[in-house]
Amino acid sequence: MFVSDLDRPWHQTPFPIQGFHVRSQADIQAVVSHCRWVMIDVDEGRASLSAGGAGFGSGSSLRGQGRETLKLPPLNIRQPVRYQTEQPLEKEVKACQRLLADAERALQDTFVTLQSGKTPDTRPAEAVTRKVVASVVRQPNALLWLSRTRQFDDLVYRHALNTAVWALVCGRQLGLKEELLNHLGLGCLLSQVGKTTLPRELLRHEQQLSREDYQQYRSYVSRGVEMLAQSGLPRAVMTVVENHRERHNGSGFPQGIRGDRIPVLAKVAGIAEFFESLVAPREDHSPLTPARAVALLYDMRNIEFQEDLVETFIQAIGVYPTGSLVELSDGQRGVVVSHSPERRLWPRVMVMQDAEHKPLKSSRILDLARINEGRDASQVLKVLACLPSGTRGLDPSAYDLTGGESRWSLGRLIGR
Repeated sequence: MFVSDLDRPWHQTPFPIQGFHVRSQADIQAVVSHCRWVMIDVDEGRASLSAGGAGFGSGSSLRGQGRETLKLPPLNIRQPVRYQTEQPLEKEVKACQRLLADAERALQDTFVTLQSGKTPDTRPAEAVTRKVVASVVRQPNALLWLSRTRQFDDLVYRHALNTAVWALVCGRQLGLKEELLNHLGLGCLLSQVGKTTLPRELLRHEQQLSREDYQQYRSYVSRGVEMLAQSGLPRAVMTVVENHRERHNGSGFPQGIRGDRIPVLAKVAGIAEFFESLVAPREDHSPLTPARAVALLYDMRNIEFQEDLVETFIQAIGVYPTGSLVELSDGQRGVVVSHSPERRLWPRVMVMQDAEHKPLKSSRILDLARINEGRDASQVLKVLACLPSGTRGLDPSAYDLTGGESRWSLGRLIGR
């Protein structure tokens, strides 16, 4: 069964995902201990079973396949900060339009210097990291939006920048202080530097490597650590570079350490880097939809990633993360621009196509949580499906986030 709603607000329960499949007696007991009644979506349950999709319950398909699990006490964040959203999304997006380009430029300069064997001046990268952190603190969805809709010049830079943004959004949710967020962000940006020493062909197909190629690929972490050894970076930054590919159950690399031996910042970087690898478009494979990636990540709790960190990450990015292409139950199509922690299945969506999938001249923003307030269940407007990246006719960069006219309209081209 698919539990679509509860008799109480979701944030008052331990369920990190709003909407999940019941697949075991343990799932039923968890629901019974917190709720007197729940609402079941029969169509969703049937669709998932017929498609063989993994759900969010503890008995889903990725468990019980022989992979070692490890249960630890929850992460203990010392004096966590409770950040408040200080800036509307649209305003913050305008304020940091050039920020990712500046970050890519600083990263490129640093990587080129390191490739030449020289000690880089990391101050530009540190300065841009502070700006990125400040933006995420003010409004966590703005840079997510920009990073998901912007075209990057290089695959390695895109991966590093997007990983940093995912990690900072998660770190903000954890309540990490800004100094730690700065270390986390810079560590994520520099974590991919070792890949610049690997063959480009190997990087283009890093999801489909032979055993021999994978051994060479794994060396990028130690190569990166060696390249940065004389840079004078803070120890906290270097621990992210060293340990972002370690895994909770010891299945990672380069050292195969596990559990609480992995530094907290590296754990956050690891889950962010893994998620980005799932959803990023690549030449050699089609990416997962963000919703499918969230479900997969949830199934890996206490296996490759610590359970409460997985839940925090999902709470931070939502079931339908910013930048997800979606189709609504009335046929309209668009892209998620932000989500509500209280109603995770009802995000804000920028609609770009009408119910017949015809492009709109001007986009419009639908806040599903607000629209559905007080509606009968039969009239609820919801996300019907998460669409693959590159779905024809859905290009968020062609529209203004404020719901304005398409940037590529004839009128705008004539007026330039």
